[in-house]
Amino acid sequence: MSVPGRIQGKLGLEFIISNEPRINDQIRVSQVRLIGPNSEQVGVIATSVALNLAKEANLDLVEVAPDANPPVAKLIDYGKYKYNEKIKAREARRNQSSAEIKEIRFRLKIDEHDFNVKKGHVVRFLNGGDKVKVTIMLRGREQSRPIGGVELLQRLAQEVEEYGTVESYPKQEGRNIMMTLAPKGKKVHTQSEQRRRGNQSRAERQARQAARLEAKQSAMSAQSPVREAAVHNGAVDEPKVADKSGVEEGKALTSDVHSGERKAEKPSGAVKPTSAAKPSKPSAATRSARPVKRRASTKDSDSQ
Repeated sequence: MSVPGRIQGKLGLEFIISNEPRINDQIRVSQVRLIGPNSEQVGVIATSVALNLAKEANLDLVEVAPDANPPVAKLIDYGKYKYNEKIKAREARRNQSSAEIKEIRFRLKIDEHDFNVKKGHVVRFLNGGDKVKVTIMLRGREQSRPIGGVELLQRLAQEVEEYGTVESYPKQEGRNIMMTLAPKGKKVHTQSEQRRRGNQSRAERQARQAARLEAKQSAMSAQSPVREAAVHNGAVDEPKVADKSGVEEGKALTSDVHSGERKAEKPSGAVKPTSAAKPSKPSAATRSARPVKRRASTKDSDSQ
């Protein structure tokens, strides 16, 4: 009994069939045509050298074209590559427009109002990307003259030709006449397509904002090393930040200057001598004369 994904060999051995490419040590050829991680052409080199380059770059050597001569290998992050491919496949299945076939039924003897209402439904389905199967139901004697149903379908096709084209022309099957209309071009996107476009535009806006923020941060980080290097080399003076004591001293000095200016402006009869206008100290002769006078006055008092 064979197992899916396996083949039975002549000697009874089973070989596993895998769609995964060979990576790293699974590549058995002696040379490969190497493609770099940025899709640059490296050239034909030995597989061992390519494996060493992959290890140095912390990447995987993936064989992307095994039938080429020599095989083509590329340096990529294989785990990240598989994850991105899985996400793409999931998005493709989600955004795949599964076109349904809608059905609209007409009576041969339909009035103008009902015809316009049903025609509006046909236009809405076509704009939604769906095919429309239009059926004319014949009753009684109407089956003997189906030309009326064909003419009604032709009229409908002419009035909605802006939105859809005739995929299958009117044909009679039993008591019914049927015609299929298909949407014309890509006038209106399906809901899944609109949702996908909205998500894509939102992701683009977020990417632009992140890029602007990263550029601003990189500019600031690039400016600081240049500033430090300039300060270190003496090209720019390092800014000095005054502490609180220095700030308080500056404030006190400023207040003293302003108070001195205000005192100088006020008129006064007696001006206090400043430090520069203070009288000089008495000389040695003056100091010696004063005690002599005091001693003389003492002798006079004793004699009296």
